[in-house]
Parts: sequence; C-alpha cells; structure tokens
Amino acid sequence: MDRKWWTLIGVSTGIFMLLLDVTIVVVAQPAIQAGLHASFSDVQWILDAYALTLASLLLTSGVLADRYGRKLLFTIGLVVFTGGSLLCGLAVSPLMLIVSRSVQGVGGAIMFATSLALLGDAFRGKDRGVAFGVWGAVIGVSTALGPVLGGVITTNWDWRGIFLVNIPIGVLALAVTIWRVGESRSPRPEPPDWIGFVLLTAGLVSLVYGLIRAGETTWSDAAVIGCLAAGTALLVSFIVAEARVRHPMVDLSIMRTPTFTGGSIAAFAMNGSLFAVLLFIVLYLQDVLGYSAQGAGLRIAIISVAQLVTATFAGRMSERVPARWLVGPGLLLVGMGLIVMAGLSGTSSWTQLLPGFIVSGLGAGLVNPPLASTAIGVVPPHQAGMASGVNATFRQVGIATGIAALGSIFSSGIQHHLASSLPPSLAGSSAAIGAQIRQGSVGQLLASLPVNERAATALALRSSFAAGLNDLMYVTAGLAFFGGVCSMLLIRRKDFVSREQPVPATTTDQESAAPPAR
Repeated sequence: MDRKWWTLIGVSTGIFMLLLDVTIVVVAQPAIQAGLHASFSDVQWILDAYALTLASLLLTSGVLADRYGRKLLFTIGLVVFTGGSLLCGLAVSPLMLIVSRSVQGVGGAIMFATSLALLGDAFRGKDRGVAFGVWGAVIGVSTALGPVLGGVITTNWDWRGIFLVNIPIGVLALAVTIWRVGESRSPRPEPPDWIGFVLLTAGLVSLVYGLIRAGETTWSDAAVIGCLAAGTALLVSFIVAEARVRHPMVDLSIMRTPTFTGGSIAAFAMNGSLFAVLLFIVLYLQDVLGYSAQGAGLRIAIISVAQLVTATFAGRMSERVPARWLVGPGLLLVGMGLIVMAGLSGTSSWTQLLPGFIVSGLGAGLVNPPLASTAIGVVPPHQAGMASGVNATFRQVGIATGIAALGSIFSSGIQHHLASSLPPSLAGSSAAIGAQIRQGSVGQLLASLPVNERAATALALRSSFAAGLNDLMYVTAGLAFFGGVCSMLLIRRKDFVSREQPVPATTTDQESAAPPAR
C-alpha cells in the first residue's frame, strides 16, 4: 500500500480515539461521580480540564510541529494521549482523574494540530479531497458513536473502560505512525509564542475556575470576583501581547475579516450551547429519570444521528450554497431545538426532549461542515493551519466556559426552586438538599427520608432539577440565536480566498538534510 494511505490510516485512527473521548465521557459522568465520590464541581472539571488544555495548546502545538516535524509531534501526542488514558482508567480520586484528563488534553491538542498538516503533505490533487473527506467522516462517526459506546461500556463493564479502550487504539495508531508515516516540516518555521501561551492558559483557567466556584458559593464571593477579574485581565493582556510580539500565536489582523470573526463566534456558540448543555441533560436522564448510562447514551445518540443526516447534505451543498445560509440557519435551528426541550416539569418523561433532540441535531449538522471551510477559506494557504487552530480553540473555549457558566446557573436555579417546593418540614434544609442533588445523591437522599415524606420530596426534587435545566435551555438557546444572527450578518462570500494559489511546499527528512545551495 502507498505510504500516503498508511498516513491516512494512522491519522484517522488517532483522531477517532481523540474525538471519541470527547462524547464518550459525557454519559459516564454520573457513574464517575458515584465511583470516585466526586462533587458536582469535580464533574465539571473532569470535562473542562480536557477542553482547557486542548484550547491552550492547539496553536502552540502547530508551531512546534512546523519546526520540529509533524510526524514527531503527532507521535508524541499519541504517546501522551494514550498514557493519559491509562492514568484516567486507573484514577483513584477526582483530582487524579482531573489531572489525567489534562494530560489527555495535551496529547489531544498535539494530535489535532498536526493531523491536517500530515494529510496535506501526504496527499495532492484529487486524493487530497478523498483524504479530507475520510477525515471528516471519522469526526462524524466518532462523535455519533461516543454516547452509545460510552453507555454500553459503563453499563456492562465499568466507567474506567471508556478510558482503557483507548489503549489498543492508541498502540495501533502509534505503530502505523512510526513505521509508515513520512516526516515533514515547514521550510520557514516560526518560533513559539510562549508569552501568548502562558497568558492564554492562565486567563482561561482563572476564568473557568471563577465560574465553577460561583456555583459552589455565590457570585459575590471574593474569590469568585478575584478569579473572574484576573481571568479577564490576563485575556486582555493576551490580546495586547499578540499585537506586539514579533511572532504571535494568533495574527489578530485576521479578526478584521468579518467572515473569520463570524465563523469564530459561530464556533464558540455551537460548542457553548448544545454541546455544553449535554452534561446536564445526561445528569437529568440518569439521576432524575433513572436511566442507565446505556439508556441515556442511546437517547443522546438521537442528536448525533440527526446531525449526521444534515452534515451529509451540508457537505455536498457547501460548494454551491453560501456558508452563511448553512451556518446561520443551522445555529438558529439549534436554538429552536433547545427552546423545544424546555418546559420540563416534575412529571415529564424523556420523550418531551425528543423533538428538541432532533431539531437541534439537524441544526448542528448544518453548522459543522461549512464552519471548518469558513475558518481556512478566508486566509492565504500559508495561514490555513493557524486559522484552523483559532477556530478549534474557539470551540474548546466555548465548551469549557459554557459548562462552567451553566453549572453556576444550574445551581442557582435548583436552589431557588427548592426553597418554595419542598415540604414545610424540609424547607429549612433546601441548601443541603440542593448540594446533594448536585452531588448526584438523589436516591440516597430519598431513602434517608421518612416514608410519608418521600413522594412529595421526590416530586420537589424532580421539579427543581427540571426548572434548573429549563433555565439552561433558555440561556444556551440565546447563545445559539446570537451565533446564528452574527453568522448571517458577518460571513460573506467575497471574503473567501481563491484556492488556486499554490500550496506552500514542505520539506521531507531528506530535503532538510541536504546541504544548502551555493
């Protein structure tokens, strides 16, 4: 088999493992929470630790790959991600799992940042379209399989299996990469922007920590205010630094292109709305409605299936239909789907969520294919890697800040509703009961109550959880609508760069080893 096809196999296998781990973990969160006696904030960090490291390292990883070799960096990413997966599977405490998820995020960022560059170097002409098509299909399949596979493994084996399943996949991808993938690097690599990396990472961590802590205490807490203020200051400093350093992580001039700005807002809105609220929907399905991880995963998979349906259509139409009329209406559909999901009560069944699952999934499928091409289509070919990295960073920042902010809103909503819905004998314990709901201990709480109070308390708990989830649906719908409107106003056909320009050459090992011409 030609080496380029081995490159496609190695890259696709690694990306499949990487993206599978994004959605496979969501349905296992209640099991992880119970197994490690984790708090609700721990659950948020288990997801956010991965997203934050991924967002922080994406752009730096691409620069390092251009300088030191894309195969070398992809190999390092595979080793780090597979090792992080093993540590996740062996975790004995929430802190160990959070740190291990961060390790996974480091490996995932390196792999994701180098995957398209490896394919772009290995393939030319029509074969490049085939390779990118396979890469896109792998993304869709891994995202769709995640909830189902995660539910099956968690229900029939153990939550640790969702991480340990990565080991054989990672070893296979590593073997193919080492033996059959060719090396390439940029002929004119730029030095890494370490100042930008530190400021971006510190700013995001501080901001997310403040948002999560607000859900544990109050928004007026001194530590919350301090973290949010520090995070904002660090992110502003990042923007100032990027405008002044010689080789910035992000060329801020591309943000002056309306289409790129619109695509970045859409990426943030997409992941900060539907994908961020999935965690809370899974908690509702399992902790409140009593479904197993497998049952919850099968129901969440409805969104993925609907997404695949329209993603196929959007992929075919993206060459004929302006991106704004796919991305914008897609996000509006996502917002409509989230509104349809709202209106839950203490007596609702999961079928009330079904129409919203379908509508929002159809919308997400319209957004994702053209959004990728929008990111790289408005910059010259030599900036495609940076542009793609910025778009992916906005996605990860969206899901990280989304989960953190929604957690705070969710906690406040539950607390407010509990105070007025609990039986009079328990009204004074609303704070402690709210904490147990967030802890995933609804069953244990009800079992500890007198028999004559259980029915009324159960209804109060279910209605409070539903009320908190309704708040999240409205908030995320607003974000999706905002992203949809911005997309339709900002994304313009005239901003796209002609793809007829030649692709900049890369150097192979042999070329880089050759003496310079005299």
